[in-house]
Amino acid sequence: MTGNGRGRGDTDALREEIRRTRVELGETMEALAAKADVKKRLKSSTEQAKERMREQAALTVARVRGQARQRGERVRGNAVPFAALAAGALAAAVVLMIVRGRRR
Repeated sequence: MTGNGRGRGDTDALREEIRRTRVELGETMEALAAKADVKKRLKSSTEQAKERMREQAALTVARVRGQARQRGERVRGNAVPFAALAAGALAAAVVLMIVRGRRR
């Protein structure tokens, strides 16, 4: 023991407390530096927004494909609308050919 009443254990405990305080201070400084780095924070926000948009686009594509598949199955199940559309297109093509033939 030393003359001031403190033993070796007190000195070691004090050094350990100083070490922990330094570590905490270092972590605090890193956190503050990260908050102050506006460019990095904006880049991070941009990346997060891009990822959300990719996810949303994937969900939308999946939903649209599902709806198209359902509608395709309905059309295949009922061929009358498709046949009517084909007949209409054929009639329009014939009328167009007649009109063009008369102009010449």
